Amino acid sequence: MPDDLHTRAVPAHVAPGLDYSAFRAAAPALAMGLVGLILLFLRESVAAVEVWDASTAYNHCFLVIPIALWMAWERRASFANIPMRPALWAIPAALPLAVAWFLADRVGIMEGRQLAAMGLIQLLFFVVLGVDLWKKLSAPLLYLIFLVPFGAFLVPVLQDITAAFVVRGLNILGILHYTDGYIIELSIGTFFVAEACAGLRFLVASIAFGALYACTIYRSPVRRAVFIAVSIVVPIIANGFRALGIVVAGQYLGSAEAAAADHVIYGWGFFSFVTLLLILIGLPFREDRDPLPHGQASSRYNAPPRQGLFAVAALLGLAVLGPGISAALDRGTMPRVASQDIAQWIAQGGGLAADCRPTTNIPNTAVAATQQRFECADGAVTMTVALFAPRANPGLVVQGQRRLSGDGGESDVSPLTVGTAAASMRWRLVETREPHGARATGLWIDGAPTGLSLATRMRLARNSIMGATHAPVLVVLTPTVDWARLGAAGRTPARQILARFLTAHPDLPAGIATLSTDAGR
Repeated sequence: MPDDLHTRAVPAHVAPGLDYSAFRAAAPALAMGLVGLILLFLRESVAAVEVWDASTAYNHCFLVIPIALWMAWERRASFANIPMRPALWAIPAALPLAVAWFLADRVGIMEGRQLAAMGLIQLLFFVVLGVDLWKKLSAPLLYLIFLVPFGAFLVPVLQDITAAFVVRGLNILGILHYTDGYIIELSIGTFFVAEACAGLRFLVASIAFGALYACTIYRSPVRRAVFIAVSIVVPIIANGFRALGIVVAGQYLGSAEAAAADHVIYGWGFFSFVTLLLILIGLPFREDRDPLPHGQASSRYNAPPRQGLFAVAALLGLAVLGPGISAALDRGTMPRVASQDIAQWIAQGGGLAADCRPTTNIPNTAVAATQQRFECADGAVTMTVALFAPRANPGLVVQGQRRLSGDGGESDVSPLTVGTAAASMRWRLVETREPHGARATGLWIDGAPTGLSLATRMRLARNSIMGATHAPVLVVLTPTVDWARLGAAGRTPARQILARFLTAHPDLPAGIATLSTDAGR
């Protein structure tokens, strides 16, 4: 029988030194797969880059790819002479990843869609390179997960931990205070544990650094796992001390505003100190690297390139199922109610005064929206009403709220409750920096006001598949404040204007519920 060209021994003169022919053989398949996945999940890629640029919590993501390339270069000798043997048996794993993407899309969680797309990229390398070669490259490849800006769901938990840490510290120090949720009142002023103070930016950056440091100086998986765990716990505790220090400084400086003015700058200085402390803690336990292998010829030829191309084609065929089914469900679900209809609803009552006059409509192909400006005795308020289709993709509702409210960059979010205890309405107050601004947002799902919680997203996902009798409605109220003159101090009058406007229009929630019902027919 003729020799198998793909299993016979390689002559010594073919690979006298370090042999990287596996990458040359895998390059066409990897290039085709990466281009295909990036095009298929282009919206996820663009959304990730926008978050990197907008939020200081994820600015470090721009460095992830260069760091991963450096890690691969540092390990280049360890994966030389290992042949490419595609793991075709792993291709079916793309199906559950496609299902995960679809579920995240239905619930409107962009981070879930991005993680599913990253899972498909990891699977691409695993399938094309094979088990042995992927193991040697696992550290730089898995580090690419930090390209996904995830972790925002931890903010409420981190706020709770930070507030509890500050309260416990004040009790130990014997400083009199009054606490109501995230609001801490001292004799010298009031502190609020906002989302920006929760420490997410420090935690995310610390985990990314901890993973890099652990993969660089440790070989043992146990030591790597322990150090990464330490890099998670330490910044959470450190952020508690930082917040407590700001409150205590305000107590002794006599001004809460002065103590909290540069809390972000103080925080990064403190984080730098914590990072240095982590480095010093980890150094005594470092491990020397294994001796690098000297050039030894591979015992097998690389698999033919057609195997890698077949694997990529099969993987892309399964990956496209999630976006394909989602696109089919979203087809024909654009809103049928025009902005003029919303303006007519407001002019006819809608729970508001009849003396409003329309301004420029907000252009959006997926959301019918209009603006109305109200001149009030206590200040001017602009109301934006965005109407979605009854079967709208939850992602459109989430994106609409973030875009119209300004949430998604550097912002503080807190509740704004108006009305009596028996009939109160809780709005979502979003206060932004750079530029300064304040907006109150309310969301109506199934004809009732609600927050954009996971349960709400699940209801939207169900409606997008099964249909609904009400249209989602998003309302954004923007007070007119001279931010150029007042700066951050304009937050107080902005809150007062919004509260007075909502108090003066108690029938607004019922009017919006009527619009939601009429649009769903």
